[in-house]
Amino acid sequence: MLDIKFVRENPDAVKENIKKKFQDAKLPLVDEVIELDKQARALQQEADELRAKKNAIAKQIGALMAQGKKEEAEEVKKEVAKNAARLAELEKQEPQVREELKKKMMVIPNIIDPTVPIGKDDSENVELERFGEPVVPDFEVPYHTDIMEKLNGIDLDSARKVAGNGFYYLMGDIARLHSAVISYARDFMIDRGFTYCVPPFMIRSNVVTGVMSFAEMDAMMYKIEGEDLYLIGTSEHSMIGKFIDTMTPEEELPKTLTSYSPCFRKEKGAHGIEERGVYRIHQFEKQEMIVVCKPEDSKMWFDKLWKNTVDLFRSMDIPVRTIECCSGDLADLKVKSYDVEAWSPRQKKYFEVGSCSNLGDAQARRLGIKVKGKDGKYFAHTLNNTVVAPPRMLIAFLENNLNEDGSINIPKVLQPYMGGKTKIC
Repeated sequence: MLDIKFVRENPDAVKENIKKKFQDAKLPLVDEVIELDKQARALQQEADELRAKKNAIAKQIGALMAQGKKEEAEEVKKEVAKNAARLAELEKQEPQVREELKKKMMVIPNIIDPTVPIGKDDSENVELERFGEPVVPDFEVPYHTDIMEKLNGIDLDSARKVAGNGFYYLMGDIARLHSAVISYARDFMIDRGFTYCVPPFMIRSNVVTGVMSFAEMDAMMYKIEGEDLYLIGTSEHSMIGKFIDTMTPEEELPKTLTSYSPCFRKEKGAHGIEERGVYRIHQFEKQEMIVVCKPEDSKMWFDKLWKNTVDLFRSMDIPVRTIECCSGDLADLKVKSYDVEAWSPRQKKYFEVGSCSNLGDAQARRLGIKVKGKDGKYFAHTLNNTVVAPPRMLIAFLENNLNEDGSINIPKVLQPYMGGKTKIC
């Protein structure tokens, strides 16, 4: 959410930003929030004046009564009653106007970084850099579920009977590999100075609307019936929520946390063959990283975060590349975002395995995450990034470590988590 003062003083810049995100239908919101802000401030000013006048009149009545001027005092009391009625009206109107203002403000997208490429959708995202040499073996690479089934590592049919489409049973060494990757990612981030955390897997609605847009919430979140609770779509939600309504001393920043959680997503819409199996599912596990920092440090932390994911994948011999999301592909709260994509030897192309985002102070404004500095109070900046999200990540792992005989090589970094095994066969 933007600072209303910024919108008030820079309406053209806010409108231009909306155009860059190809959301022209939101352009009228800028003038609407400016008018609502004007109304809210006028109501507050009138209410403040009446409160001040009430105190002055109270003293006047006391003086008149002391002088025995009861009739004059009664006339003044009538004015007090009239002012009290108007004040009550104002005190009812002002919060209503401010609530409407807030609702509209929360729909206006955040100001994107000047370096973000302008484009309508993900087809116009920009490749930045490749890490590792993509390899296509001289034998056919099966679909990932076929690889898993041959190793008795997945049971989709039983999961479909138990929970429906979009769920799975991981079995045996594939299930163990899944846990090994999560454990390795946890220790990888701890070694880089991040504090490990296991957060709540459900959050209240005020946290949901604090960390994402209404459109994202509707597309992603599962609500617990009869309760003000939602299942998290990623641990970033509850991790950022951890700092709701807090005032952190500047010297205690940055807060760098890495978290494990299951994640639950609706994943609306139909998807092609390449998104079946365990690519796009309703339930998965994830290791995440989040940072709460000073505004001037967020660019530096953004670069550190996405590089952590690249380094993790390269330590498992998986080629990756970074993609910068264009303006039209950025969620409304994001200032800048990179996707990390892993190489798929079977598809002979890269696919997304993680996303790194700088949200500026948007989440902090919504959730009241403030910093106490030497020169006063200000809103923190928040960032998040995927460390690793199996089982999707397992697709890249299995394809890049597959042998012609169907066995899977286990990189050295994962062998301690797999009981010393060097292969799955």
